[in-house]
Amino acid sequence: MPIRVYKKTSAGRRNASVNTHAEVTKSRPEKSLLVKQVRKSGRNNQGIITVRGRGGGAKRLYRLIDFRRMDRNDIPGKVVGIEYDPNRSCHIALVEYTDGVRRYIPAPVGLKDGDTVMASLKQIEPTVGNCMPLKDIPTGLDVHCVELAPGRGAKMCRSAGVFARLSNKEEEFATLVLPSGEIRKVDIRCRATIGVVGNPDHAQRILGKAGISRHLGIRPKTRGVAMHHGIHPLGGGSGRSKGNRPPVSYTGVPSKGGSTRNRKQFSEKLIIRRRKSVRYGQLK
Repeated sequence: MPIRVYKKTSAGRRNASVNTHAEVTKSRPEKSLLVKQVRKSGRNNQGIITVRGRGGGAKRLYRLIDFRRMDRNDIPGKVVGIEYDPNRSCHIALVEYTDGVRRYIPAPVGLKDGDTVMASLKQIEPTVGNCMPLKDIPTGLDVHCVELAPGRGAKMCRSAGVFARLSNKEEEFATLVLPSGEIRKVDIRCRATIGVVGNPDHAQRILGKAGISRHLGIRPKTRGVAMHHGIHPLGGGSGRSKGNRPPVSYTGVPSKGGSTRNRKQFSEKLIIRRRKSVRYGQLK
């Protein structure tokens, strides 16, 4: 059972649960694929906090993930082990290719030790873990690690348990149904990996207490309505009040349902149906 519920031995354990990571088969990471990670703690290059609520947490070494897989074309790789990655929600698979090179890739559901995966620019067998252009993938399959531009590496559907469904292929574009409900076109030359991203039970875990959040590098946040009116748009007033305005950030940008997409981007023309608004439940 991937999610194990704690016994109610204390207030912090009540309603808390833990992910047992049953799919993980390798405990120690590959040293050649580790790099030091400089902590930003939500600060920019001038030391000013631009993202609140970040800092502290356990030390982590970054695992180099091969999201492009371009220099491994047509070279079979054997899965050495499935590992836990503290920097992302999904598990990662250590792949050793026939020429001795080792790389990390996001581990899809069903990938096990000893399985063979391959990346190619032409049509290959559409099995779990194989990477190929969208034009060669049969319609109706679930894919992840989808490129937005050919050869630039995977940008979409990289989190635990997510996938995009390839619904249609027409001329120069393929139509994908994304996890958010958005339907968009992607260049048919872009590559994607077959399968669903692993560790789908990640979202079911309940932390249970504030100390676990601190271990993850999440610091406490002060509500805007509890601040002074000169600090936050929702602050001030006699008593508990937000001034009859919707939730906004420090700078007044709507935090629920507001559009954050740049409508001048080229990719705007490729969106067939937008994702549903968080606040109003309508298409944006």
